[in-house]
Amino acid sequence: MFRTLLPPLLALFVIACSSTPEPPPARQASAFDGFYQQWRGVPYRMGGTNRAGLDCSAFTQLAYQQVLGFTLPRTTESQASLGRPVDRYRLQHGDLVFFKTGWQQYHVGVYTGSGEFIHASTSKGVIRSRLDNVYWNSRYWQARRLTQ
Repeated sequence: MFRTLLPPLLALFVIACSSTPEPPPARQASAFDGFYQQWRGVPYRMGGTNRAGLDCSAFTQLAYQQVLGFTLPRTTESQASLGRPVDRYRLQHGDLVFFKTGWQQYHVGVYTGSGEFIHASTSKGVIRSRLDNVYWNSRYWQARRLTQ
């Protein structure tokens, strides 16, 4: 009997210990969407940190503070050194996505699922964009997952 139970038990053990990431709670995903709805359309302003205008790193800083209660550094470059790198094809809600938009110029947003991220665009203010958009796809740099 032991020999007939051993293979299925081993298989169950291997499956249970797999490293497939669990998706974040639906509450977190909807919280980022709710945050976006509150800030959608707010204009971009370099160095800005409020509804009169804000830049991309202030937007992600406010999003993380309001949604997760986690304080991010103020600059995009500082945010890019946090957490651990994530493969772009394994992104989860709340991951930070980074782009190189020019010589020593960086941009950051929050991944919200289905190939989309929310961010403060220099031309359109706070918007939702697609990672596969020609502009963003060609400038994609890295993604980071912050674990608390």
